Amino acid sequence: MRIASYNVENLFNRARALDQRTWSAGRPALEAYQQLCELLEEAEYTPEVKLGILRQLRRLGLERGDVARFARLRQNRGRLLKRPRAGGVEVVAGGRRDWIGWVELTTDRVDELAMLNTARVMHDVAADILGVIEAESRIALKRFTDAGLLFEDIPRYPQVMVVEGNDERGIEVGVLATGAYPLIAQRSHVDDTDGNGRIFSRDCPEYHFQLPNGGRLVVLVNHLKSKGYGGKLASDATRHRQARRVAEIYRVLVEDGHADVAVLGDLNDTPDSEPLAPLLRDTDLRDISTHPAFEDGGRPGTYGYCTARNKIDFVLLSPSLFARVTGGGIFRKGVWGGRRGTLWPIYDTMTKAVHAGSDHAAIYADVDLT
Repeated sequence: MRIASYNVENLFNRARALDQRTWSAGRPALEAYQQLCELLEEAEYTPEVKLGILRQLRRLGLERGDVARFARLRQNRGRLLKRPRAGGVEVVAGGRRDWIGWVELTTDRVDELAMLNTARVMHDVAADILGVIEAESRIALKRFTDAGLLFEDIPRYPQVMVVEGNDERGIEVGVLATGAYPLIAQRSHVDDTDGNGRIFSRDCPEYHFQLPNGGRLVVLVNHLKSKGYGGKLASDATRHRQARRVAEIYRVLVEDGHADVAVLGDLNDTPDSEPLAPLLRDTDLRDISTHPAFEDGGRPGTYGYCTARNKIDFVLLSPSLFARVTGGGIFRKGVWGGRRGTLWPIYDTMTKAVHAGSDHAAIYADVDLT
């Protein structure tokens, strides 16, 4: 069995602010969007909250109109703002119950060749169970796999599952599985909370698969808080909370008798980082990249230039699975190799960075379950 994780960076449409070519402009927009969404959910718009709303609207370019480069303001019923021709913009809603609407990020179509190369990566990795990071939705993922991932004219992955999570940008996590391993149960942790509120930026879904030997494999798919925007202390603290909760879920599964567990995904931090310590140091999960049979092509990273500080994608295995590992590796042919694309072999269909299947490599583990 091959178990893999791949961050696809959305399949059809991607938030414009997330485009790596405009990251210097996109990062402030993402920060403003996050802060604005939090402010808009306040039950009462106090004078302080109203000032905050106007400040973030200004950062997004939405002070004078409902549509800007990176975001759009939806005012479906009731009004959030009054924009007089003369004078300043005013927040007229007194709180969340006074209007129905939201702010959403504008999107661009993903390059067609990039979609093709994303599919090529999935096809060439040929995982039996593939954790997919940053899929827009289950429908998008199913359309993508049914059209672009065929084996002898039949969809390679008849089992497609995505549970909508907490990220309002349309960035979800899900799983693809071949028919050899039936999905027999699933559980969402989208609403898990601790003393600081909701834990997961997306979700940490559990997928339970039936194995041919009668056993069960449980896969936890993750996409932890990014370092890309927001303060370092706050984002580190969020990842630490998330890693701690994933570790708790894993321990409960083991206590319930599930010996074969894989935790995978984009954890947005390195193996030696303190935020990931509850998961990588304080459990018995083993990173596939530490196995003697693992091949990393001379580069330990899975993102960007694939240096050690870019090792942020993981396949973690419980001891019973790790004991049966026969191999593993990092698949980079769909990642643009540095500034000129020459740091490692890439697909011939990739002639510039925008054609990359993703800026993340796929990572996989091979396990003998016979």
